[in-house]
Amino acid sequence: QVQLVESGGGLVQAGGSLRLSCAASGRTINTYSMGWFRQAPGKEREFVCAISPSGSIDNYSDSVKGRFAISKDNVKNTMYLQMNSLKAEDTAVYYCAADSSMLAYRSNQWRSWGQWGQGTQVTVSS
Repeated sequence: QVQLVESGGGLVQAGGSLRLSCAASGRTINTYSMGWFRQAPGKEREFVCAISPSGSIDNYSDSVKGRFAISKDNVKNTMYLQMNSLKAEDTAVYYCAADSSMLAYRSNQWRSWGQWGQGTQVTVSS
């Protein structure tokens, strides 16, 4: 099993940027699909973006496409989420996810992902 720890959340003004990190341990992530999900109060966990094990293919929700960028460093065993042009509606707890399925990055269904981090809060003030 891979263990995941997110960091980098915080409070930012609308239009600002944040970079989240997801540090993995226990297994190397070069064979894992990795993803970011978020959950706002009273709402279901929703897909943000995901990346293939090699890091060569990514997948974004329409709500963040063009503003967010996912990447992974298989040497550092870490995944990142660069968030730009943040909006108030991006406010949520952001979760890092991993799955050993090579094609998991295609799935936007959070229940199909196997491993999760504890989450990091992102708050965007308008």
